[in-house]
Amino acid sequence: GARQRRFELRVIESQRNANANDKMHPSCGGALFTLCQVARRSRVILGVRRQSKRILNPMLTGTELARPFIPTKDFELSKRFYEALGFEKTLDSEVAIFRAGSGGFLLQRHFHEDWAANCMMQLMVDDLDAWWSHIDSLDLPKHFGVPTPKSPAMQPWGLRIAYVVDPAGVLWHIAERRAGIVHDM
Repeated sequence: GARQRRFELRVIESQRNANANDKMHPSCGGALFTLCQVARRSRVILGVRRQSKRILNPMLTGTELARPFIPTKDFELSKRFYEALGFEKTLDSEVAIFRAGSGGFLLQRHFHEDWAANCMMQLMVDDLDAWWSHIDSLDLPKHFGVPTPKSPAMQPWGLRIAYVVDPAGVLWHIAERRAGIVHDM
């Protein structure tokens, strides 16, 4: 009705006023931040159509955090492994929560071999060489019984990646961000 039309007019006006320097809002699939602000201010819970026909969720504020659960064979060993790598442990209880930058994950006291062997995580970093130097200095196979990490190499899909396997068999892709690539941020 009238409320939705006012909302649509505000979105259109916001689009007109937007320019190339507007801050991009990561949770809106690249939609302009101003569009999300308009949606929140209007308190309208409905999708907004972009030219690409993707529906934006005005409930997303940019503060959401997805944290996967990671299996462990040996909970204590896995916690020490992630602390050695440099992840910050923010909770140590029935699960352990680790943070790296704006992301993180939960270690759980559960192990299923097929799941662990097929679980992969990606950590995007600014300086892969510095990370590799740190990883290499840890002697992970000796201290944690894991396979030898694979040094950084350019992959066919355009990312430079080092590979590390945790004590449960979870494969980590530690990848270097590429300048100007939105989905690497």
